[in-house]
Amino acid sequence: MKSLATLVAALVASTALWAQTPNADGEITKIDKAAGKLTLRHGEIKNLDMPPMTMVFRVADARLLDGVAVGDRVRFAADKVSGSYTVTALVKAN
Repeated sequence: MKSLATLVAALVASTALWAQTPNADGEITKIDKAAGKLTLRHGEIKNLDMPPMTMVFRVADARLLDGVAVGDRVRFAADKVSGSYTVTALVKAN
């Protein structure tokens, strides 16, 4: 029963991350799936008070990198998680 409770807690936390609405635009310039990192040339990220630039982000879940490639335009959400700038939601832009 304890492992079921742990699984449910992890699922709730994961759902909270995935539920964040992408609020910034960017272009993927590099993907390092093994390291769980993504380099983005991005516009302003208001919630982080960050101006446009190119930088490396961690990803909250490596599955966020499935289906995207270098050169793709994306919408994403990012936050500071455990001291690291982290992409918490990522979708291809239309």
